[in-house]
Amino acid sequence: MKARPLPPSAQESAPVPDGQTNADENKMSIYEYEEKYVRRQNVRGVRLLIGLCAGVMGVFIGWCLFSFVMQLYELHPYAGYAGAAVAVVLFAAVFLVPLVKILRSDYFITNVGDVHAGKAKRHNKKVRRSIAAKMTDLHASVGGAGWYDSASVATLRTALKANDDESIKQTLTALYRGSVKKTAKDIIFKCSLKSAAYSTVSQSSRTDALLVTVVNLQMIKDIVFLYGFRPSDARLLKIFGAVIRNSLVAFGLGSLQIGNAVIKTMGDAANSIPFLGAAISALVDSSIQGLTNGTLTAVIGYQTIRYLNKEYRLQNILDGVEIAETKEELEEACAEIKSELKRRPMRPQSA
Repeated sequence: MKARPLPPSAQESAPVPDGQTNADENKMSIYEYEEKYVRRQNVRGVRLLIGLCAGVMGVFIGWCLFSFVMQLYELHPYAGYAGAAVAVVLFAAVFLVPLVKILRSDYFITNVGDVHAGKAKRHNKKVRRSIAAKMTDLHASVGGAGWYDSASVATLRTALKANDDESIKQTLTALYRGSVKKTAKDIIFKCSLKSAAYSTVSQSSRTDALLVTVVNLQMIKDIVFLYGFRPSDARLLKIFGAVIRNSLVAFGLGSLQIGNAVIKTMGDAANSIPFLGAAISALVDSSIQGLTNGTLTAVIGYQTIRYLNKEYRLQNILDGVEIAETKEELEEACAEIKSELKRRPMRPQSA
């Protein structure tokens, strides 16, 4: 026997079963979002500091390259001229290109209040579409093979053609939790090994610091390229600050000679054999430097993907937030009231 549908009045008063809630009641308002997730920021100050950090890294890399050129010039002037030309090309390739690619990447706007929430949601929608388009194009090329899950990329391509924003959002969420996360970890692992290996081979603190800075910037650029967007300015500032810290640590380790303190625990037997003590000291120094620089590089990598995942989650939350009346809606309401008053003119009141 089929159940008869309830009349409208009964449907409205019918009790909601346990565990089932009204979607509208669970929808977060923009004021709740603002109270929970929004933090006050000095936007101009943050961008100024980003430029300052970029300048510090640029000056440091330039100083290291200039020092190498001067060493070549002391050997022979023509060698110095050739080294200067190579240094300019290297400076552009290892610093300017990664920095520009990072700064010019899209980013989600999540630190907004009720005034700019609507504009931020529209911006984030465009960014999601741009990310989906980049992923489909990259997956079709040889260089992007294996970076993204093929089935998810096919779903993105279909969603883009159908203008299905909800499917794009869900598919990107699945990608960031799956193949993108795995690929990002591979990038971090490879860059950490590079940083550690370069520090182990090099016996110069200046060379260590230069290579660590270059590898860290390249890693951040690759992760941003993989995800399709960069962290916001405030979080990017923290990442750049960590890169400068790593460079200073790498430079300091080379001059501290940590192995000299460690070797003393090995006893006097090693020191009693000619040249053995110095050899072990050099090996301990290089291994500690490599381990430290590799670990710090991994920390920056995981910090970057943590920021990216957090901001993608926040824009998902913001996308489902109920936004208060915007300025356009208020103007539309005023126009309707004005039109209604014109259609029904007020009668003059009798004395």
